[in-house]
Parts: sequence; structure tokens; C-alpha cells
Amino acid sequence: MTILKDVYPDKVLSFFEELTKIPHGSGNEKKISNYLVNFAKERNLEVIQDDDLNVIIKKPAAKGYENGSPVIIQGHMDMVCEKNKDVKHDFDKDPLKLRIDGDYVYASGTTLGADNGIAIAYGLALLDSHDLKHPAIELLITTGEETGMYGAIALDPKHLKGKILLNIDAEEEGVFLVSCAGGVTNYVNLKTEWENTNGEALRLEIKGLKGGHSGMEIIKQRGNANKLMGRLLNVISKEVDFYICHISGGAKNNAIPRESEAIITVKAEDIKKVEEASSQLLKIFKNELKVQDSDVNIIVEKAEADKQLTKNITKKITSYLVLAPNGIQTMSEDIKGLVESSLNLGVIVFDENKISFISAIRSSVKTLKGEIMDRIDTLANLIEAEVINNSNYPEWQYDPDSKIRNLCVDTYKEVTGDEPKVDAIHAGLECGLLKEKMPDVDMISFGPNLYDVHTPFEHMSILSVMNVWKFLKKLLENIK
Repeated sequence: MTILKDVYPDKVLSFFEELTKIPHGSGNEKKISNYLVNFAKERNLEVIQDDDLNVIIKKPAAKGYENGSPVIIQGHMDMVCEKNKDVKHDFDKDPLKLRIDGDYVYASGTTLGADNGIAIAYGLALLDSHDLKHPAIELLITTGEETGMYGAIALDPKHLKGKILLNIDAEEEGVFLVSCAGGVTNYVNLKTEWENTNGEALRLEIKGLKGGHSGMEIIKQRGNANKLMGRLLNVISKEVDFYICHISGGAKNNAIPRESEAIITVKAEDIKKVEEASSQLLKIFKNELKVQDSDVNIIVEKAEADKQLTKNITKKITSYLVLAPNGIQTMSEDIKGLVESSLNLGVIVFDENKISFISAIRSSVKTLKGEIMDRIDTLANLIEAEVINNSNYPEWQYDPDSKIRNLCVDTYKEVTGDEPKVDAIHAGLECGLLKEKMPDVDMISFGPNLYDVHTPFEHMSILSVMNVWKFLKKLLENIK
């Protein structure tokens, strides 16, 4: 069933709905990449698909625009796959279940993928049109953005001729982004040591947090379930002797973790102390997070375990979770209200051989990103853990001479009558990598209003999609 087919504007939302029927989580982009290739072939448009499944589709200029440079329209095809625990959904094969609530489009209990499916939808609507005024268009859709910008890293720029790039991966209408943070994914891997259990097993769960994008929403200082679990284990350690049997938390390093759980063993006579300590700490969490995460909860219940980690490893896990830096580290002195440096302890992955603590580190200052990495490295050395850094992507520096920035501001005022905001973002955009590959290309980022991205509550404003579509069409018309 389609619910967006007849919803304005033009075919933008219709194409968006088509995309939501194709599973396209990070690492699972082959089907959607092939869909884009077939879309181009059906319309006799030039198309390039590289080994990393990036797709470039080219459309000739409209009459009267033949002499202008092509404009690159850019977005990414992968989405963050998050769902509520009670929702049965297989992101590898199931289509999203869309619903409209007033002005907003949601997916039922899962992420919507408007980040960044709406960019693709705009691009397809432009390519499908026959009556718009525009220069030659190069639609560039990359893979693996959410997990490390792998598509942009692998991209060969020789296929692109445009000197202007419009990245449609921003989430607030009327805000034009001209700079972004660089980032790196940090792994701290701790080897396991096992022994037989010698007590009663308890499952500890922290849940009820809002989560959110670890760059865009880190300034809201929402609770991090993994860090809260560290505090819980530390409090329990002061009351009773315990051993960790399992620990895990979060789903994506670029999403603030909403849930975290651990299984521990304690003496039977100490169960009551664990329950009391957890109850007291929950009151503290409720007070500390009463504004940003009032629904935080701690659950303690009986569990089963046939082996446990040694006391040494249990202490190292607890120590790392307590001491690991997290959240805002520095604020910008150049742009008021902009987070300059931060990190998010997003995921704890547990297996038989190691426990991995995975953090997304961001900074608009390269040296500060390095300083955070050094701190984590020092801490990891203290617990004898391995450190791996990958997906290291550059920041996108502000260009004082950008012509597309001024044209976007003037066009937005022309279309809406409102004064837009020119801003920077504390998150990674592919503009940083693409600027490094194509230093002469003038870039800007914008998009419609998206809310609660990277969470099952993600939604998108239909009215804002319409406004940005009108702006995009007029902007292309104004580019000569």
C-alpha cells in the first residue's frame, strides 16, 4: 500500500516511499544501488556504478543552460537501522511501514531513513522532470556514510565535472551548513578471561532513554546508557562482590545509546543489596536527567549464566566505563552555541574472546580530535586493551569566498521571504571528504526538517519537504 503517492510535492514523496520499500541499511545497499542504476537506464540517462556501489547519474542541461558547469546533487543511500524492542522488523528484507500523522511522515517503530533517503528522492524527482530549468545535473549517491563514509572515501572524482555541490544531508530547513566536524571511529578491545560461575545471576538493564544522533543532538546532553551502566556497576561494586558474565549496549556508534544491559553474578545473600543500590541510583538518574531523559529506568531481574569473567576483567570493564570520556568536550569560541569537540561511547560489543567499546569522536579542530584519541589511548593502556582507530574523515573548513552560499541565501529569501541562517554542524558530512578530493568545488549543505534521526521516532515534515523542493528548483534556475 502506498500512502505518499498523491501527496505534494510532485513526485518527491512518491519516490521517497519507493525507496523505503527497498532495504538499505549500511552494508546492505546493493539493491538500492541497482534500483538507481535501473532508474537511470529506464530514462536513457548516463549512469556510473562503481565497485563500492556509489552511483552517479547525469542529466543534460535544460534549454538555455547548456553553457553552465554541471551541478552535483549529493546524498547517501544507506540508513541507520534502529527499532523498538517490541517491533518485529527485519531490516535486511522488510519494507518500512509508513504512516502520516498530521504534517509528519513516520515509520512504525523503526527509523524512517529520511536521513538520507529524502536527498535521493529530490534527486530522482529532478532527473524525472521534463519542464524544469537547470544546468546539467550530476546526481551523486554514496554508500556507507552512516558507518564511516566508505563510499565517499572510495569515490573516484574523475567522473564528476561539476564545480558546485549541493549536499542535501542537513536536517533543519532554512539553515545552510558551510562547515562540519571531522571524526573517527575508535575501538577499545579488551580480551576476556573466563571462569566457572560461583553465585546467582542477575540481569541489569538501563532503558527508557531518548538517544539521538551523536553529533547533532550531543548538545542536548541526553543520557548515555553505556555510561550509566558504568556508574551502576561502580555503585554495586562498593556494596557487594560481583562478576560480569555479559555486557552489551547501544546499536550504532553514531547514535546515543538508549539501552544497555549486563549480566552479573553475586552471592545469594547480596541480591537485596544490588536491588537497593540500583533503586537509589535510579533516583539519582531521574534527578540528573529530569529534563532531557525523564523516562530513564533500571531493571534488575534474575537471569542464568554458566560462566563468568574473572575479577580482573570485571574490574577493567567497570573502570573503563566509569573513566571513559563521553559527551561534549569543548565548545566553539568562533560560533556561539556550536559544539567544537565531543565523543559518544555508542556501542559495547561482547563475544567470547573480547569486549569492544566503540566511540564516535568528532571535532571541527583536527588537533582536538587527536587529543581525545590520546586520552582514550592512555586509558586503554591502563587496562591493557587494544586500540584501533578507523574511518578517520576530515573536517570541512569554512570558505569565506563561497559564491553558492550567497546565492542560496538570496534564493531562499526570494522563495520564502525569510532570512536563512548560515551555520556549521557538529557532525560529519561527506563534504569534508569530497572537498579533499575536489578542492575547487564550491559546496553547501541543506535539507528539510527532520526530527529524532537515528531513532525509531524519526519523522519528517511534509510541508518542509515542499518548501525545500521549491527552493531547490529555484536555486537551479538561478545558477547560470
